[in-house]
Amino acid sequence: MDIRLDGVSHSYGVTEVLRDVSLDIPSGKIVCIVGPSGCGKSTFLRVLGGLERPTAGNVLQLGQIPQDCLNPMTFIFQDFALLPWRTVRGNVSLVLEDHALPTKEMQSIIDDVLARTKLSDFADALPRQLSGGMKQRVAIARALAVNPAVMLMDEPLSALDSQTRELLMDDLIALWTRTPFTAVYVTHNLAEAVRLGHSIVVLSRRPGQVREIVHLDKPLAERGHGDPELEAHQRHLWGLMRDEAAAADAELLNV
Repeated sequence: MDIRLDGVSHSYGVTEVLRDVSLDIPSGKIVCIVGPSGCGKSTFLRVLGGLERPTAGNVLQLGQIPQDCLNPMTFIFQDFALLPWRTVRGNVSLVLEDHALPTKEMQSIIDDVLARTKLSDFADALPRQLSGGMKQRVAIARALAVNPAVMLMDEPLSALDSQTRELLMDDLIALWTRTPFTAVYVTHNLAEAVRLGHSIVVLSRRPGQVREIVHLDKPLAERGHGDPELEAHQRHLWGLMRDEAAAADAELLNV
């Protein structure tokens, strides 16, 4: 299933956050969204996921939702959003419990996503027993369990230390390489964007407009830390954003 944004704008009262955003999100690709602070990246994701109704324009779903998809749009947040009294298995099962699945099928799905996210040995652990990286793996496993048509990822690695972030980027690339999924990935970290994105959408300062779309052809599995090609893309992105990022930060300080 492809997603198309056609002239999407959004305002909160008199504050215009997004203006005339048109964009295609192709099936099986990771599209990263970057831009200055306050440019509307998270609002973009909320509009895309149906949590906000756009002030103008349309969000269109093109093509068929996969037959075994239980939830077309699934969010992954930076704060993990785990229930502290449920085990890893229990947190993953939460998203399946309203779908009237046979017990055997539900357990099979859970076992599969725990294996894919390297959590099988921690199925009975509580969130307080897990590291930050492992908690985010649980959140990813929970999203994968419903086989979403599109995963909406709102700065999912920003709360983690740099080493854990690198490891989870490796994990996401391995997951995508095994079974390509569609994702819209909001981040302020340009290194993440060039490592994970098949394309990178640069939004202007508020109101957010599409300033440029950068396409990266290098296969995800061949991208690594310190890659000169990725560093060149990162410098280009920062060149697009630097002046507006400074202006946006100054504006936020004066609010």
